[in-house]
Amino acid sequence: PTDKRMFVLAASIKAGYTIDRLYELTKIDRWFLEKMKNIIEYYTLLENLGLAKLTPAVLLGAKQFGFSDKQIAGAVKGAMLDIRKQRRESNICPFVKQIDTVAAEWPATTNYLYLTYNGSTHDIEFP
Repeated sequence: PTDKRMFVLAASIKAGYTIDRLYELTKIDRWFLEKMKNIIEYYTLLENLGLAKLTPAVLLGAKQFGFSDKQIAGAVKGAMLDIRKQRRESNICPFVKQIDTVAAEWPATTNYLYLTYNGSTHDIEFP
C-alpha cells in the first residue's frame, strides 16, 4: 500500500473493475469499496452532464455527497464561482447541526457545531 492506493482504486472502479474483484486484490472491506464506487459514479454523472445541464437537484446531490464547489466545477468543466452562484441562486446552503456530546442525559452546555447539506433544519437559532 502507498499513498496513491485510493487513486488507483478510483481509477480501477472507473475502468470497470467489480467490487468483488477489488476485494480479492486488496482485501479492503466491500462496504468501503461500495461507498467509493457511489462517489465515483456521481462524479462521472457530473462529468457527463456538464455545466449547461447541471440542475439544482444534481447540484444538491453533489453537495450531499461531499463534493466542494471546486470539485463540482472541475467535473462539469466550469468555474468555481459559477457553481457557487448557481448554488446560492438555487438556495442550496448547508444547515448548522449540533453534536450532542452527553447523549441527551442532561442539557449540553458546550456547542459543537458542524455544517451539512444532509439536513432540513438548523439545530440552533440565528439572531
